[in-house]
Amino acid sequence: MTIDKELLEILACPVSKKPLELSEDGNFLICKDSKLVYRIQDDIPIMLVDEAIPLDEWEKSQEKG
Repeated sequence: MTIDKELLEILACPVSKKPLELSEDGNFLICKDSKLVYRIQDDIPIMLVDEAIPLDEWEKSQEKG
């Protein structure tokens, strides 16, 4: 199950306050402004900065498959 489109429209990065993009697999929210990735667990976005993944690290992990 993926995140609801209406919820995605109102969510914003807690750092940059910019809109988020949903990853292709629907398991992460990406903020290109702050270069952070937030995971989605049990259909709940984990929007804690301390638990965010740096975008470059996340992209590397996605390339490895």
